[in-house]
Amino acid sequence: MNTTISNKTLKACIKHAGAELSSLTNNQKKEYMWNADPDYWPKHSPVLFPIVGSLKNDSYTFNEKDYHLPRHGFARDREFELIEKTEVSATFSLSYDEETLQKYPFKFELQIIYKLEENKLNIAYKVINKEATQIPFSIGAHPAFALPEKFSNYSIQFEKKEKLEYSLLEDGLISNKKESLETLNNTVNLNYKLFENDALVFKTLESNSITILENSKPYIKVDFRDFPNLGIWTKENAPFICIEPWFGYSDTPEKSGDLFKKEGILILEANQSFYTSFNIEIF
Repeated sequence: MNTTISNKTLKACIKHAGAELSSLTNNQKKEYMWNADPDYWPKHSPVLFPIVGSLKNDSYTFNEKDYHLPRHGFARDREFELIEKTEVSATFSLSYDEETLQKYPFKFELQIIYKLEENKLNIAYKVINKEATQIPFSIGAHPAFALPEKFSNYSIQFEKKEKLEYSLLEDGLISNKKESLETLNNTVNLNYKLFENDALVFKTLESNSITILENSKPYIKVDFRDFPNLGIWTKENAPFICIEPWFGYSDTPEKSGDLFKKEGILILEANQSFYTSFNIEIF
């Protein structure tokens, strides 16, 4: 099942499966989201919860019991309920159940709110702790933007001039190795060699936004000012780029197995809620 929202400028289609944004078009019907071609990557924009990235051995320990969580968690594989709808907005909800408790023994509700505002789509996440104790979690976005022209015609422009140091992934985990991105006018020309070792993971950034340029002209802007971490990713020869705002990232090889002590984890107090959002702006 899908839900569609629209205004005079944009139309967004969201799948109830994973509450995943599957289409974002302008009033000329130009598509900005990746089409999920399985020959490259069968997703459009999955939601990452209750972890971002991978745990070492896909497992952790809580109260002396071992639990297993797949890469990026389980929210992207669950059916969400549409709980509120207007012409320009839609709110989806996923609550804990017996199946989630087997993987993540914490009671929660995750709400994902989509809202169109002129030429922008705002995507908000609300995590509600329904426990009488703290719960640990990470949350992140993974939108893949379609690049209809030759990959080398595109570049990414960071909002601010800064030293762009990113962590390397090894077997899906954050290694101690780091490399730097060289920029010209805060801009990096896209080429597939950048991603030969998987995603670029930025634990810190001064910039609050990245603009994808098409032939040096603004194409899509992602504003992630509330998010401390960022991933940028594509697959070899794939005509898309992912700009991924995150709270959290993969385990390090030295991880303890205690989710509460995981690097980058968020801790939500009993009966409290967490809220964050980012914008996709279309030019």
